[in-house]
Amino acid sequence: MKTRHFAQLLALSALWGASFLFIRIASPALGPWVLAAVRMGLAALTLLLLMTALRHRWPWAHWRELLGLALLSVAAPFVLHAWAALHLSAGYSALLNSTAVVFGTLAAAWMGQDRLTGRKLLGCVLGFVGVGLIVRLGPIAPTREVLVAALACIGAAACYGLATPWMKRATERLEPLAIAAAIHLIALAALLPGAAWAWPQARLSAGALGAVAVLGVVTSGLAYWMFLRVMRHVSPVAAASTAFMIPVFGVAWGALFLGEPVGSGMWAGGALILLATALVTGFNPLRALLAAARP
Repeated sequence: MKTRHFAQLLALSALWGASFLFIRIASPALGPWVLAAVRMGLAALTLLLLMTALRHRWPWAHWRELLGLALLSVAAPFVLHAWAALHLSAGYSALLNSTAVVFGTLAAAWMGQDRLTGRKLLGCVLGFVGVGLIVRLGPIAPTREVLVAALACIGAAACYGLATPWMKRATERLEPLAIAAAIHLIALAALLPGAAWAWPQARLSAGALGAVAVLGVVTSGLAYWMFLRVMRHVSPVAAASTAFMIPVFGVAWGALFLGEPVGSGMWAGGALILLATALVTGFNPLRALLAAARP
């Protein structure tokens, strides 16, 4: 992986780690459906303006593929994470999201883009053990709502992981900006009925609207375009490795700005999930940093 691509993935990890903080702020006020739809709408508008300014062509000839990617890579995960934020801290959600690498590795092997080895299978097992430690031993009591929210986070991570190798194939044939704009528009259309139904319960506070504005324009619209541009040049598993670094930022932002507790279960479970991610991706942070430092 080139230094430039590693630096871009690191920047994306910091942005997406912060997204869990903003989801945690906005979801209780707006509700999961409204939050996801407004976030999607702002992202679509941002990317639509870029498409117009750069005069890119829309890839509607591939609408079936784009529909599947829209539902799997943005619509479903956005709603699931927004709902989970009603019961889980930002740090919890960020750590659980790192299981996306496990699902991405399994999906890449199934699609013939990677080989499943004993080391990677061990990583998958350790990843789910880590999830169990976080849910059971973390600073939040493992109530029924917490367990269901944790499953929602894992479901969102599974969507991300399964979509990654599929998205990699799409970037080899279509422009990253066109893909990003199209899937956000399609996902917005899919989320509008749920958002319309939930709209009367939404509370439009300044903090929630500010948080969703950052989510839509920056962490969804611009960041997703950047991610697809990087994905063109790296493997699906390397692209999914952003989930390896997101928890570091997610836990840090949550503890720093929201005062979220960090218990022993989060440390132990988080360490296992990170170890699992290293096993399934072959990603060595020290080696990557040394490689990035070379000219």
